Amino acid sequence: MGAGRGEGTFAASVQTPAARSLRVRRTVRSRIHYREVRDLPRAAVVQLYRANGWSSARKPVKLPRALRHSHTLISAWDGDKLVGLGNTLSDGHLVVYYSHLLVLPEYQGRGIGRRIVRMLKANYRGFHQHVLLADAKSVAFWERCGFKRAGKTQPMWIYAGHDH
Repeated sequence: MGAGRGEGTFAASVQTPAARSLRVRRTVRSRIHYREVRDLPRAAVVQLYRANGWSSARKPVKLPRALRHSHTLISAWDGDKLVGLGNTLSDGHLVVYYSHLLVLPEYQGRGIGRRIVRMLKANYRGFHQHVLLADAKSVAFWERCGFKRAGKTQPMWIYAGHDH
């Protein structure tokens, strides 16, 4: 999702504060690279989860293993720094579950999470059901990504964590 030549030229030629802010955002976005790889550095993964306050960070051996077994795993990188990731679990034909989406707090609000979701959704076009569990504070984000509340259904789980 790098900035094209025209974008960089436009941002550099306008001197308003809003344009300078836009230029900074585009510069940050243009540095972000997205990868679909299974082997992520354990320390970077744990740091990402810890920075977001997820209890999975307290499982540094199981967490990378679990991510490697995802149906799809997309990571976002600023150079060699892991700044975000999203993964899914799926039967490969009808149903996909969006299990994790995290972006380092200092990188949030820059379109990284939305880009990861778009990339994940593209892999499951035409599937009968796209499912996720959203924290109350993330519902608006997921709605902007095209998800809706699931009618009269209620989420249910057996959960060993303490962060929800």
